[in-house]
Amino acid sequence: MTTDSPSVGKSGLLDHLQHEVAVFARRAEQTRLGGVGQVRNSMDRAAYLLLNRLDKEGPMGVKALAASMGIDSSTVTRQVAPLVESGLVKRTSHPEDGRAVVLQLSPRGQARLDEVRSSRRELMAQLTEDWAPKEREDFCTLLTRFNAALSARQAAGGGASEEIPPAS
Repeated sequence: MTTDSPSVGKSGLLDHLQHEVAVFARRAEQTRLGGVGQVRNSMDRAAYLLLNRLDKEGPMGVKALAASMGIDSSTVTRQVAPLVESGLVKRTSHPEDGRAVVLQLSPRGQARLDEVRSSRRELMAQLTEDWAPKEREDFCTLLTRFNAALSARQAAGGGASEEIPPAS
């Protein structure tokens, strides 16, 4: 929590909320939520979200991946290029249409994603170690709801965002 205290009333609370969200975004970006342990356990946010989506939904084309994440195909193409180059993602031909390209996690990508997830999980455990289990659950529920509202706003054309995927 920051040292700023909210003013009385709705606008004061909303001012406090927007400030805390801004502080959170800055701190998350500064650490890239790198987790604990070695520096190599950190990962770019866009890379993490792409790898995570491929892991959860399986191999898919650029257009399907873009739609799944709520971003445009050119953004996915740009963000996936270094992942292919580094061997974390494989490009293969579509089994039914050899002209189409399918993206999928490589074994190296799966191992890297597992490593980063484990590190981030440990970081979350450390940051919330003095929280009751219900507080962790409530925070996760509210953060998921907040992200879903941001995603819905983006989908409705109410604001640009490149990397906030729809709630899974």
